Amino acid sequence: MVIVTRSQTGRTPKKPEHPGFVDLSTPARKRRSVTPRVKKEPLSDSDSEMSMTTATGRGTNGSTTAAPTSNGRAAHEKIVPSKPSKLGENYKVDASGEKEFGGALGTGLVMCGFPLMMWWMWVGHVYYNSQLPLPGRNDDIAEFLQDLVAKAQECATPNLRAWVVYWGFLAYQSLLYVTLPGVWTKGNPMAHRGNLRLDYYCNAVWSFYVTIATVAALHVSGVFHITELVDNFGAYLSVSIFSGIAVSFIAYFSALWRGAQHRMTGSFVYDFFMGAELNPRIFGIMDMKMFFEVRLPWFLLFFISVSAAVKQYETYGYVTPQVCFFLLAHWLYTNACCKGEELITTTFDMSHEKWGFMLIFWNMAGVPFTYCNGVLYLVRNAPSVYNWSVAYNASIFILLLTAYYIFDTCNSQKNRFRQAEKGTLIVRKTFPQLPWQTLKNPTFIRCKNGGTLLTSGWYGLARKVHYTADFCQMSSWGLICGFGSPIAWFLPVFFITMILHRAWRDTERCAKKYGADWDEYKRQVPYLFIPYVF
Repeated sequence: MVIVTRSQTGRTPKKPEHPGFVDLSTPARKRRSVTPRVKKEPLSDSDSEMSMTTATGRGTNGSTTAAPTSNGRAAHEKIVPSKPSKLGENYKVDASGEKEFGGALGTGLVMCGFPLMMWWMWVGHVYYNSQLPLPGRNDDIAEFLQDLVAKAQECATPNLRAWVVYWGFLAYQSLLYVTLPGVWTKGNPMAHRGNLRLDYYCNAVWSFYVTIATVAALHVSGVFHITELVDNFGAYLSVSIFSGIAVSFIAYFSALWRGAQHRMTGSFVYDFFMGAELNPRIFGIMDMKMFFEVRLPWFLLFFISVSAAVKQYETYGYVTPQVCFFLLAHWLYTNACCKGEELITTTFDMSHEKWGFMLIFWNMAGVPFTYCNGVLYLVRNAPSVYNWSVAYNASIFILLLTAYYIFDTCNSQKNRFRQAEKGTLIVRKTFPQLPWQTLKNPTFIRCKNGGTLLTSGWYGLARKVHYTADFCQMSSWGLICGFGSPIAWFLPVFFITMILHRAWRDTERCAKKYGADWDEYKRQVPYLFIPYVF
């Protein structure tokens, strides 16, 4: 395994000579290759994408690798050049005329509406007992809105400490990114850059546990009491919103100033939402999309749950099973993003999505400060409000763990297949390693355009089974809270809307890309979300 530490070099890790190559051969263990049950032909990336909620691959402890050549690629691999779709000779311009999310109007409404909705839900937690702030039948709408704004200002005004803690956390994660040990891997070929495959440095799993130790030390020493995250949640919420907006502007105009824009439509609102630059990087090794995909959103979400647990213990002398559930759920998801970080590099988010408001705001504010609504509801209400039976609690824990197993293994199967066919599979022993994470002798459809569509494992049962597993996890986050607060159910409702749109988006794109091969894929795998049902 290719591992680089600062202690070995005395400086920031540098990529090895063959960053995608992992030589596992030993005299006692013969190197094996993933041998699909079809004749060997040029392989390219499968087009199935990961869940947007995390957009990450899972576990990487498979023992199966493609037999590499001296340059680190599989002996049978051949990158099939492809032209940028409808971009013309100038990849900086998107002349397709196609716009997603309702074009400028839809994206504009999202950019204006989502931050307001985040403040609105927090006002609901603080002043409406975790109910939705809505005007009464006889209320004057203008007066109601004025009161709503006044309450938001009162409970969510940012302060200097919140700014320092939020950006200090971001700076600390940057430091860990360039100093802790990790592995190098490669992304997908980029047609507009001569099929160049960028190198990615991955050490989120180290960063996560070093951060846990750091936060624990700060809490015990009294420098930063972890309960501050829930006690002053409104201030941190506003800091995250303003920071996400500010970074979006910096990223957009910086790309234009440097001439780094990609697939621009000419509509400022739409391009600002989607982003201008495809692969922004700083410090040589820090890929901004990769960095913001895992560390800031999921680490913060986990620590908000830790904050709620400590707050509950200090208040009542114990932690309820429901808050323990969120600790487990948020740890599972965060750890999964970290342990399989090297598999993110071939996902749709990395290879296609640009770094704009959609990704920036969602990672800096949306994920950490809206996915926590369930645990906020629990910590802000007495345990007697949600004192469920042992049987009910146990059933929700079982639902979570079952859904997580499918989520982890199906994403691992897909992404290990992707890397194995390219000869860039990296073998790691990050915890936890689960049965059936690696497919042996997988079957797939070889497409006329050189691509492959996996038809083995979980993806032989349903084309979007990872979305189903994701939704079941998110639903369990709502079920553990009961039905006393609609705000606690924001995530499951939002998520089902998002994955339905994402599934439609991916299906349309794949149908155009693969043509008749996609029809054959649907024939072989007829179910979309639930095997033998739907």
